[in-house]
Formats: sequence, C-alpha cells, structure tokens
Amino acid sequence: MLLLTLIANFLVVQSGLGHYWRKFTDRTFTGLYHANAFDLAMMIPYFIVLFVLAIYGMHRYWLVYDYFAYAKNVPPTPPPVEKWPRVTVQLPIFNERYVIERLVDAISRFDYPRELLDIQVLDDSTDETRQVASDCVDRYAVQGLPIVYIHRTNREGFKAGALENGLRTSKGEFVAIFDADFVPEPEFLRQTIPYFMNPRGGAGIGMVQTRWTYLNSDYSLLTNVETILLDGHFVVEHGARSRRGTFFNFNGTAGVWRRAAIDQAGGWQHDTLTEDTDLSYRAQLVGWKFLYLPQIACASELPVDMNGFKAQQARWAKGLMQTAKKILPKVFRANVPRHIKAEAFFHLTANISYPLMIILSTMLLPAMIVRFYQGWFQMLLIDLPLFLASTCSISSFYLVAQRELRPKTWWRTFLYLPFVMATGIGISVRNAQAVIEAIVGKKSDFARTPKFNIAGKGGSFAKKSYRNKAGWIAYAEVGLGLYFASTVIYSILRENYATVPFLLLFVWGYLYTGFMSLSQTYFTNWRFGRTAVPPAEMRPAATGAPGF
Repeated sequence: MLLLTLIANFLVVQSGLGHYWRKFTDRTFTGLYHANAFDLAMMIPYFIVLFVLAIYGMHRYWLVYDYFAYAKNVPPTPPPVEKWPRVTVQLPIFNERYVIERLVDAISRFDYPRELLDIQVLDDSTDETRQVASDCVDRYAVQGLPIVYIHRTNREGFKAGALENGLRTSKGEFVAIFDADFVPEPEFLRQTIPYFMNPRGGAGIGMVQTRWTYLNSDYSLLTNVETILLDGHFVVEHGARSRRGTFFNFNGTAGVWRRAAIDQAGGWQHDTLTEDTDLSYRAQLVGWKFLYLPQIACASELPVDMNGFKAQQARWAKGLMQTAKKILPKVFRANVPRHIKAEAFFHLTANISYPLMIILSTMLLPAMIVRFYQGWFQMLLIDLPLFLASTCSISSFYLVAQRELRPKTWWRTFLYLPFVMATGIGISVRNAQAVIEAIVGKKSDFARTPKFNIAGKGGSFAKKSYRNKAGWIAYAEVGLGLYFASTVIYSILRENYATVPFLLLFVWGYLYTGFMSLSQTYFTNWRFGRTAVPPAEMRPAATGAPGF
C-alpha cells in the first residue's frame, strides 16, 4: 500500500495535474482578501439570483421524486361504454393553409358513430386559408361527415373567442379540441371518452389530456431539442402532477372537455395568452378532476424555424406569467391542500427564471473576477452546489422522461443534453422580455407559430409563407454570445479551466439562436425573395409546455 501511495504521489507531481492541485490547496494567502463595496455590490445580487434559480432547479428534482413516488396512482382502465355520448370536435385555425386538409382528413377517419359527432372548423383566417378550409369542409360534408365551417371576421378573443363562439351552436356533451397541426388517431375518441363514462368517479372528471408525439422530431437539431423539451413536460411534469393529485393544465389541444366543466368554470376567457391554462385552473378550483393519459398519443408538427420556435416559447412564457397574476391569488385563498398551492406557484411562475438568467449572464464575468481573488476553495464550496442545483436538475429531468419513453435508446439523450441546455439559455432573451411584459401588464401582439406540413426529415419551409422576423432580439443574442466568448478567454488566461465547459453552453446557446434567427430571415429572403412578415394579430396557441 505504501508503494502504491508513493507511485501515485510521484505521478501527480510529475503530471500537469499536480500544478492545479497545488493551486487549489495553496493556503498561503488565506485571510488576506477582504471584500470591498464593489465586490459586495456584485456578489450579493449574484448569489440571490443563483439561489432563486437553484430553488426552481430543486423543484425539478421534486417533480422527478413525485413521478416515481406516486407511480401507482394512475387511472384504472374504464369498463366498456354501453351508450356513447354526443361529442363536438372543435378545430380552431388561423391562416393554416398548409395543414388544415391534413387535420380534417384525420378527423374524418374517427372510429366513432357519425350520428354522435358534431365537427366545427372554427376559422379566423385572413388569407387564402378561408377558401382552402371552406372547400375542404364542403368535400367531406358531401361524403356524409357531420362537419360545418364557421368563419369570424371580428377576431374578438382570438382562439378563446373562436372556441366560445363555436360552443354557442355545439351539440355535444363533450368537446374535443385539436389545433391545425395535429393528426389524431382514428380511435382517439373511443380511447378517451370511456374515462368520463366510468361509473367509478367518471362523473367528476372535467378534462382528459393526452400526450403529444411529433411527426418531424428528426427533421433537424432544433426539432430534436424541442422533442426532448416537450417530452420532459408531458412525461415528468404532467405525470408527477396528475399522479400526486395536484393541479395541471390542458395543453390547448389533443384533449377532451366535459361541456359542463367549461360552463361552470366561467367559459373561455381571453385576458391571458394561455387561455387553456387559465380555464384549467378555474375548472379545478370549482372541483372538477383532470386526468392525464400518457398511453394515448396524438401526433403533432414541431416548429422547424428558429424564429417560429422562439415566438411560441415567448407566448407560453408570457401567458403563464399572466395566468399566475390572475389565478394564484384565487389558488392561495382556495380550500385546497398546501402542496397543491405550492405546486401551482412553481408551475405558473417557473418562467421567472428567464429574466434571472439574463441577470446572471450579465453578471457572470465580473463575478468570476471577484470570485477568482477570493480563492478556488470558496468558489467550489459555495458556487458549485448552487450551480449543480440549478443546472444538473435539468439533465435528470429530461433523462428520466426519455428513459420512460424510450428505454432502449434513451442513452442517446446524453448527446443532446448540451444542446438542450444551450438552447434553453439562448431563448432566454426573448422569453425574459415576454415575462417582464406580463409582470408590468403590457399588452402586445405576438406572431403565430407557423406550421408547414413537414413530416419526417423531408420538406422545406424556405419557400413558404408565415415565417417570422428575427427582430432586434437576434442581435442581442449574438452580442451575449460574443460577451461569453470573452469570459471563456478570461477563464483560460486565469487557468480556471473547470468553468470553461459551462461557459461554452452560454456561447453556443446565444450564438446558435441568434445566428439561426438572422440566417433564416435574411438568407432565405435573399435566396427566395420572400419577406418574413408576421401577422399583426396576437394568436394564442396550445400552451402550458415550458421551454426550459
């Protein structure tokens, strides 16, 4: 044993590692450093931000714990239905000319008694989608499909207004909702409706949500990242909340509502951008139970362009914060268990991490300088646990989701995790702006999330309309990427190599989102002569899924 110890010590001294080990353990100047006013002005906000981010990171660990701790609390298989109820199927669309026919074709294949179906195409379009959708409805109506075309011109309430307008003439006891980019399976209604009809507790169920799958997951690096992000939401978040019995939200599509639950909760309201989450909480506060059925999947199309993806994430971030301002006071006053109130708080306020991420980004270089002169030991003792709590929880969160869905290939997620974390960092500028606007009560117009009927690895969006502008945000992202490149150089010069991989996530994240946004706007416009002009109207979409 003594011989092995001597050999190990010799190797450490002779290798380059010995230099860094001596630097880390050197206590020569211990106690000589004294913080000044500048150091305190930098470090106090730095640690406050890092501590808050760590709390939200710990909450991810708690969701993973709940997911496994309450694994047995899953809805039992309902008995066969003796008498099927009437169902209204609502298809809200807005300028969806590329995907509306695919959606109607999928609905026409429903294995459900046609005499009990009531299908509504709720069209608020302002372009040629009106003609495409109207002609499509006419074709299927002639074939005997109970489908009607309803077009509005005033656009009041946007998606929430369209759904509420459709309910005025609907006939169904239950309401199934699908956004234009979804492709439900023929047996969708026969799989979901039985849970409402179950003699054991079915009468108290107000909404059933199914899991999303994706037609174009492998289209690009971006869509692979989006898949991992959304899978984390649908597997761990929805799974943990539904299993423990805390409140969770309808995602705006691929779900079924009991009409009575909508009415008793106050109907669709459009004072937030996440009308689905708003209604979900109001319905659960008046006593309705929600079910999440991950075994039932509904295919959808992911955004394939960076600007569309960022617009979608910003809308979700702003809408959830608006809902938090509106709903959380009611939740705190409600006669519900404390763990439900706590989970509602973390759920609806999670996007506050984006402004905090920007603050942390701008403070990281001066904080690194100050911390360098305080010594490596203090940096590892204080900073490292906070960084692990706020960042590593993300890895465990998404790894658990992928292992649950893909037990044979989940390990491949390790290859994508750096890109997942970097993309989450990259979209923080746009999302931070959205969250701050929600906090101060600023109303703004957001571009819709464009879909282009792209499945698999084929197809292109470059020659199609509905693309969004990059805006000034992309330049800010590039600027932050260059700023973090300077922090990498500083770390290398100070031989602080341990921080370089973490800093490179910021470099890649900001530069990737910034340059992708600019290239997909200006290069495509130059090559194809297209002008990316977002619509003037704000368009809510399926919501509730966090971006990071």
